[in-house]
Amino acid sequence: WNRARSGRLTVCVFARGGRRAGVRTDVECAELRYGGRPAAVLRGARALYLAIPINLIIMGWVTKAMAEILQITLGISGWRVAALLFLITAGYSILSGLWGVIVTDFFQFIIAMGGSILLAVLAVNRIGGLDRLAALAAEHFGSRDAALGILPPLHGGWLPLSSLIVFLAVQWWASWYPGAEPGGGGYIAQRIMSSRDERHGLLATLWFNIAHYALRPWPWILVGLFAAVTYPDLAASGADPGRGYARAMVDLLPSPLRGLLLAAFAAAYMSTISTHLNWGTSYFVNDFWLRFVRKGATTREQILVSRVATAALMVLALVVMRFLGTIEAGWRILLGIGAGTGLVLILRWYWWRINAWSELVAMGASFVVSIAVWRFGHLSADDPAALLITVAATTVAWVAATFLTQPESAETLERFYRRVRPGGPGWRAVAARLGFAGDSIPGGALSWVNWVAGWVAVYSTLFGIGQLLVGTMAAALAFGVVAIGAFAMIARNLRGDAAFRAGTVDSAASPP
Repeated sequence: WNRARSGRLTVCVFARGGRRAGVRTDVECAELRYGGRPAAVLRGARALYLAIPINLIIMGWVTKAMAEILQITLGISGWRVAALLFLITAGYSILSGLWGVIVTDFFQFIIAMGGSILLAVLAVNRIGGLDRLAALAAEHFGSRDAALGILPPLHGGWLPLSSLIVFLAVQWWASWYPGAEPGGGGYIAQRIMSSRDERHGLLATLWFNIAHYALRPWPWILVGLFAAVTYPDLAASGADPGRGYARAMVDLLPSPLRGLLLAAFAAAYMSTISTHLNWGTSYFVNDFWLRFVRKGATTREQILVSRVATAALMVLALVVMRFLGTIEAGWRILLGIGAGTGLVLILRWYWWRINAWSELVAMGASFVVSIAVWRFGHLSADDPAALLITVAATTVAWVAATFLTQPESAETLERFYRRVRPGGPGWRAVAARLGFAGDSIPGGALSWVNWVAGWVAVYSTLFGIGQLLVGTMAAALAFGVVAIGAFAMIARNLRGDAAFRAGTVDSAASPP
């Protein structure tokens, strides 16, 4: 839920800024926003950090999950089949590049969603309908609110309300996470920068956030409830509860349909892997090889290096998979080592005083503090206390670094401003020197209105679908009305935005 907020910030603000920057990757933007050796170090360090350790953790845990599904459903050595799928995915990623990844993503999304919905329908029918499923879930978890309530209890349960509040109030802006970076980076930025114009980038990112946070969860939730009430032995034995999903596939689906759903899982898996292979390789080639190794590399050489890098990432990800204790382990690691870096990634767009040292220190402090909290504080990566400690320490470190180091040169700041036109009070002095004193942030104040309306719309759609399925019609209608109103407000504001209708802003235009 908290990622919907940072995702919506990308839609309303950073989709435009990223598109105007005219770079191939968000990491390349470091040397547009900052200058000198610190900017070059930041670009190279961040490119390798994201392309190798972070990317390998993600691909490793996804591959491990796919291997477990195959092992349970087919009774075979799952990791070998997963490795074969990985090899196929790497093959078409190498041959087709970003265009092939995006085209296959389109079809894989349809296949994966279709298979997930099919299993949810069969699970509900097997249990005796939605009302029966809701009643059994309430009995299993102790009450209807415990099973199906929107908010958890104040204390107790696997996620107390106090923890949820910390995640919703802090994590969305404080932590880096692929696909929902607070500063609008990651593979989402890659898609935005490859779009036709600002308008396409914004609308595509808006659709991604609606589909990801509001539409995709409910087929999974229904099967999860079915598994919880049908296989209580999973919780009693301490086994990974995710295995219940694969057991439901085995028990509910006859052979042809089981094959269809396995194809849906394979599609979802290959979509994720192809995205991360291409994303990691783009950092390695564009922000490391071309920048630091072979600045004059020909197109042919770049393609060759990208193919070798893709193959290397594939092999290393399989190695990482073998060392991940659980699927959840990779996710916990990412949550921890990204904590505290989010705010500086947001403010670099809004405040001229942020410099390359701000980001470098934030990256280093977050990593060191998170490891110290786990090792000496004996707190898990997803513990709210660990999050708050890491965020506080990292923020103090990068704010101190910002004021203890020199600001970026006027030439660097003006170059960035002319290209991106970030606007707003944080850039007022720079804008005035260039004759753009009246600039607001992209989309103006209505961008913030659209941001709030956006996550209200996503939450209302998510909760409204849930109430329609396992709640009351009155509550479903209420959430539906709120969602429609929020979407209508966004549509009205975008129609009134001349720059959005035009699709782009001439950021290099002379001041009026």
